Amino acid sequence: MLTRLNVILTLFLSAAIFACSTSHHQAQQRSFSIDSLVMEHLLPDSTAFADTVDGKEVRMYYLENHQGMAVAITNYGGRIVSLVVPDSAGNPVDVVLGYPSLKDYLADSNTYLGALIGRYGNRIAKGRFTLNGKTYQLYINNAPNSLHGGHYGFDRKVWEARQPSDSVLELTYVSPDGEENYPGTLTVHVTYTLTDSNALKISYEATTDKPTIVNLTNHAYFNLSGEGYPTIGNTVLQLFADHYTPIDSTLIPTGEIAPVAGTPLDFTQPEEIGRRIDSPFIQLQYGHGYDHNFVLNKSQADALSLAAIAYSPITGVEMKVYTTQPGVQFYSGNFLDGTRHGLSGKPYVRRSAFCLETQHFPDSPNHPNFPSTVLNPGQTFRSETIYAFGIHGEEE
Repeated sequence: MLTRLNVILTLFLSAAIFACSTSHHQAQQRSFSIDSLVMEHLLPDSTAFADTVDGKEVRMYYLENHQGMAVAITNYGGRIVSLVVPDSAGNPVDVVLGYPSLKDYLADSNTYLGALIGRYGNRIAKGRFTLNGKTYQLYINNAPNSLHGGHYGFDRKVWEARQPSDSVLELTYVSPDGEENYPGTLTVHVTYTLTDSNALKISYEATTDKPTIVNLTNHAYFNLSGEGYPTIGNTVLQLFADHYTPIDSTLIPTGEIAPVAGTPLDFTQPEEIGRRIDSPFIQLQYGHGYDHNFVLNKSQADALSLAAIAYSPITGVEMKVYTTQPGVQFYSGNFLDGTRHGLSGKPYVRRSAFCLETQHFPDSPNHPNFPSTVLNPGQTFRSETIYAFGIHGEEE
């Protein structure tokens, strides 16, 4: 949980990020309406998402600001379907992967495209953990492990939605005691906030009536060169992480916290994603590319801090990621296989997007040396992640 000092620091940094924009970039902006972006297939048509799932109404919600940015989010899985930002020429570009209709999401149960993930994001070894002397066996959906909350995780739930303004969407889901064999009724609130400084903030809160474990994240797939662009190999990435958690052949952490120095996982300086991705390094072989938890450099636990910077030399779009979480999963889209198509009609081929999933570490309940993911009654889990967009090389 956030301490009072860290809450103050987080609010201060969050406000600073939100306030940050440049007059030069503002001068380039053109105004785009939601309708025009839908017509250009940069945002999904809301009618393609108007349906019911499990007897609950599914809808599309649009967030927009005054700087040429728009976000489409459906309450089915709380998924980010489109995220449109201006490129270096002032033209709109969608920088996340998303399907054109609800039926496409219903047909895909293992990509987690743009979804809110819970009750436990990432993997738990053999789907098993012990809490207060009792062992729990979770659903095995990524043999031999449990992944992203199990067979029917938060990504496949219809969230209760409320949109109090053009720039805010509030989502709520109550996970009953025993769902996917997790203990306790977990009440989760997630708020998406879009600012006029072209930042999308995701705020998470959760409470429980019994001791349980929690690890919430979002599984957006980014391509800063544009949705449907066939590669992220030339995207430049910097991670503010001197260490990572090595994995075994089933992608479960060994428990070690190892330095990235001297390995292809060293992104402490800006580096093209594709330059070392096929190096003969056992960790890359296990992950079929990058699929690793990076331990973020934190001067204070739970403080909001810069986790990553990525930019595309094609569009000039730059994304900065800030989070209160201790880790980030960098996944290079290794299992995208070209069988599914997005809003643009283009196939989502292998390594055509990357994820930066802010999180606690995978399999933390089975590693006492990792930051705890236990949540007890009377406590509130809180975390915050900000994706801030701009143009590479422009001053803030």
